[in-house]
Amino acid sequence: MQQTVLGNIKSQPEVLKYTLENQKVFVEPFVEIFKKHDIKKVFFFGSGTSYNVSHIAAYYFKHIVGIDAGAQYPTVYKNYEKPDWTGTLKNDQILYVGISQSGTSVSTCEVMAFAKENGYQTVAITGNLSSKIMEHVETAVHLLVGDELTPPETKGYTVSILSVYLWAVGVAKAKGIYTDEQYAAALEETGALVDQFQTVIDESEAWYDRNNASIVNSERLYVLGYGVDYGSMLEGVLKAGEMLRLPVLGYELEEYSHGPTMAIGNRQTILMIGSDEAEYERMLQFRSAYKKYTPRVHVITCKDLPEADKRDMVFSVKCNKYLAPLMYTVPFQFVAAKGAEQIYIDTNIDPFQESLAHYPKGE
Repeated sequence: MQQTVLGNIKSQPEVLKYTLENQKVFVEPFVEIFKKHDIKKVFFFGSGTSYNVSHIAAYYFKHIVGIDAGAQYPTVYKNYEKPDWTGTLKNDQILYVGISQSGTSVSTCEVMAFAKENGYQTVAITGNLSSKIMEHVETAVHLLVGDELTPPETKGYTVSILSVYLWAVGVAKAKGIYTDEQYAAALEETGALVDQFQTVIDESEAWYDRNNASIVNSERLYVLGYGVDYGSMLEGVLKAGEMLRLPVLGYELEEYSHGPTMAIGNRQTILMIGSDEAEYERMLQFRSAYKKYTPRVHVITCKDLPEADKRDMVFSVKCNKYLAPLMYTVPFQFVAAKGAEQIYIDTNIDPFQESLAHYPKGE
């Protein structure tokens, strides 16, 4: 049977469970790098969905592991950045992580080749262990997503987020930042979310179905995020942009109020990700203000939301802020895939035929 984007979205409970059950495959080789080397800095590289994963991965390593970490666009980094502007770190204290589901991203392969040639630690996570990126890293681990034969990546995103989270808690345990009890609790909470992921899928689809008419008939979509879910915002913008193909703009929560609010109209949709971060109360304040200008204001959260209405996606499944990004992008996947279906866009076909971003298969 031919894969579809909607089919891949709905397969996520099964794929996430498989990933969690087989975590040793990709966690142990990654943690071993930290055991063998005094890693002081981590760069995460990727493009498209993989960059959005990189953004969240960097957050995890800063806030869970307590290490200097950052997400970089590969080409921007290659042309304008340095591994260590202070000149105080040794090359083998810096780890380059390439995230590429296909393993063929030109820019990611190039920056990983630079890192390996110059003596930095290198690791890639990819769904294809015979792909181009394998030539440019010392360690490669398997992204356990299986085949995703549609152009937009959906299950690849959630599997990648789960994978980098398990990396972070694994490294935290190895470095003594997490006790055995804290590590076990983190895995238990992860398992609880994965076991309930069918509910996440069902509630996300039901939310889209009750709001689909206003969403697909919007002049413009705004996606707002903050904290760990700034990366979720980026993925929401990407998914809606590549499938629904309406004008989609994304902003950090506070930044949206510095100018873009002058463009608000009543046929514009605002989707706000309600992270359990310091800005949550501020988000509620913005929500009340924006509703004065457009009724199409939606909050996506697993926190208890005051005066929630049918436009809001309040998950019945609860989890901590580190795991919540696994849930928060699913509503955007339905906005993108089912919305496209409603306006007769075939998301299984890539209309852009120029091979610019990836190496051809076999190279």
